[in-house]
Amino acid sequence: MADESMVRTLDAQARAIWPQEIPLLRRYALPAEPRILDAGCGTGEGSSRLADLFPKASVLGVDIIDKHLELARSRYANFGPRLKFEHQSIFELTCPDKTFDLTVCRHVIHSIPHPDRVIAELVRVTRPGGYLHLIPEDYGMLHFQSGALDPRDFWHEVPAAMSRAMGTDLFMGRNIFGILAAANLEQIALDYIVVDTLRVPRETFAAIIEAWRDGYVNPIGEFTPISRESALEYFNQMIANIRDPRGYAVWMVPVASARIGSERRK
Repeated sequence: MADESMVRTLDAQARAIWPQEIPLLRRYALPAEPRILDAGCGTGEGSSRLADLFPKASVLGVDIIDKHLELARSRYANFGPRLKFEHQSIFELTCPDKTFDLTVCRHVIHSIPHPDRVIAELVRVTRPGGYLHLIPEDYGMLHFQSGALDPRDFWHEVPAAMSRAMGTDLFMGRNIFGILAAANLEQIALDYIVVDTLRVPRETFAAIIEAWRDGYVNPIGEFTPISRESALEYFNQMIANIRDPRGYAVWMVPVASARIGSERRK
């Protein structure tokens, strides 16, 4: 997660996803000066956009990678004291109960073990009537045209093997509803942002897959039946598919949301 490629991943993903994410965030009934938590903020790409979208908000971004936090602080110092970054684990936040009006966790839940524990912690720090806004990725929701290789084989095999090796759920997008329902939350919704070659600039989409390639070909070669060399071929073919003016590719990005009830059942 601290690899240089992750910085590029977070940048490209934000540029691709944020324009379609704005209306989803605007629908929440927030107070005039909301308190917002960005849990697992990385380099602050999302935190800064939240601070810009809600100009009277106080935003706290938390992460455990100090290098990313340092980069976030240097990049977004112009927001002043209303945007802060702290070293905190989302498994054990130091924030008091019922602190935030909106708790955001983007591109994290699928990559960690025990997601139910993290959701419980996010619920704890969100006030009654407040909202959770999550992006739990699902690597069964990527589709590319077939070529010499069939990317369906890659996305069927690799996420399942990596999930087993890491104790995570790389298909979390389809499973997050059950976790939110078990937490007895209200107004649970699943929406989808469509990152494809029609809605997103091809170079932005390609930059996401390039960053994934550079960060993950070695772990794929180590933990899955697909070799590093084969993974590189798959990624390069998918990147070429995106860049081909006649090519089409799509990544369906789940956005899960829920409201904390005023009388939430235990």
